[in-house]
Amino acid sequence: MAKEITPRSENYSQWYNDLVVKADLAEQSAVRGCMVIKPYGYAIWEKMQSVLDAAFKKTGVQNAYFPLFIPKSFFSREAEHVAGFAKECAVVTHHRLMNDPDGNGVIVDPDAKLEEELVVRPTSETIIWSVYKNWIKSWRDLPILCNQWCNVVRWEMRTRPFLRTAEFLWQEGHTAHATAEEAEAKARQMVGVYADFARNTMALPVIVGHKSPNERFAGALDTLTIEAMMQDGKALQAGTSHFLGQNFAKSFDVQFADKDGGLQYVWATSWGVSTRLMGALIMAHGDDNGLVLPPALAPIQIVMVPIYKTDEEHDAVIAEFEKIKAGLEALGHSVQIDDRDTLRPGFKFAEWELKGVPVRLAMGARDLAAGTVEVARRDTLTKETMALEGIEAHIHGLLDDIQANIYKKALDWRDSNIRKCDSWEEFKTEIQKGGFLLCHWDGTAETEQKIKDETKATIRCIPIDSCVCEEEGVDIYSGKPSKGRVVFAIAY
Repeated sequence: MAKEITPRSENYSQWYNDLVVKADLAEQSAVRGCMVIKPYGYAIWEKMQSVLDAAFKKTGVQNAYFPLFIPKSFFSREAEHVAGFAKECAVVTHHRLMNDPDGNGVIVDPDAKLEEELVVRPTSETIIWSVYKNWIKSWRDLPILCNQWCNVVRWEMRTRPFLRTAEFLWQEGHTAHATAEEAEAKARQMVGVYADFARNTMALPVIVGHKSPNERFAGALDTLTIEAMMQDGKALQAGTSHFLGQNFAKSFDVQFADKDGGLQYVWATSWGVSTRLMGALIMAHGDDNGLVLPPALAPIQIVMVPIYKTDEEHDAVIAEFEKIKAGLEALGHSVQIDDRDTLRPGFKFAEWELKGVPVRLAMGARDLAAGTVEVARRDTLTKETMALEGIEAHIHGLLDDIQANIYKKALDWRDSNIRKCDSWEEFKTEIQKGGFLLCHWDGTAETEQKIKDETKATIRCIPIDSCVCEEEGVDIYSGKPSKGRVVFAIAY
């Protein structure tokens, strides 16, 4: 293979890191914990953005932009919120550099201290609700449905590209409503948008559910989540939607005159997904040969590799490829002809396999004469010789089949790694094997924390759309009564 990757069975973590770099997705930067997203990786993120942005707008959401810097005093207004983010905040204290008079290079100018320190955006609830106070006066001003695509900074100590970095890209939706019912419905709607995107675009099976109180977003009354299982059996939180109640409205005194002339506090939601989805895409579908991209997110869906010995053969094959390319593009597909004359076909095959391109066509003079082309599938690593006649329609259908097959493979694997567990001794053994354990929980934060302390396992969600187990039982740890099973796993 052109670029060797550590096998998953040997070292899953190193396999992931190898793949991020060798598939040209991202690389480390000069800033600790921050990454450079390379063009190929960013092209995948752009496709994610495009699909999600269109889905948001179908629900009435509009895009806006809010400041990167947030006055530190804003965070003190919502105690639970600041407690949740305090350890991760980067703070700007000065606004100017100067030459060190002692000749030690550039230093912070001590006279340029900010009157109020600024927090570099870890999330935007506080700055947005300070703005919403100016926008909302009456029930006629509601609802407000805003989203922003931006970067955020959370000063993580242990980082890994895409999964956990000091700076990352995301979208954050922030909505304001006249009633609790409207806000709760919006939070449910948006987690549904995320689940649909994960399943139908990312080919990623997810479980939708409520977070336990210990795992909720800081400042939320309820957090809905989509939880995915990676190939090493660990869970990954792939997106969240929060019902914030009136907490932020009260913190920033955002009230509106209702239809009866009374003053009411506004009800809120926030919801977001990030470049962590890139990590999910890699870990859910990749194999020892590289990425396996669902066609819906592949920057290049079909790559064509010409095989030739003479200029005449080259020109004839390229001419045929151009015809096929035009036909596939007319059907809405992205196609690239790899006509680099500095690389042998075998190297090109390995490179495009590494990058996860769903379909590869190869054609030489003999194929052209016979009216055939070799078609290779990335998801199954199989290939077959097919007639050129009608090839565009065949590949169009093949891409749909690949999308469905990638999802089915991930779903079958996940479902085979979901197990019920009914005793503490069994739990301690089974949780180390990975996967999702469906266990009874007594509903207390104390029990949840003790389980986490002893095993590192957390409640990923209280499921509402799959793996729902509303049955009476007893908590695996405390022995107290339980109304249903929840999903436990060790998570990223």
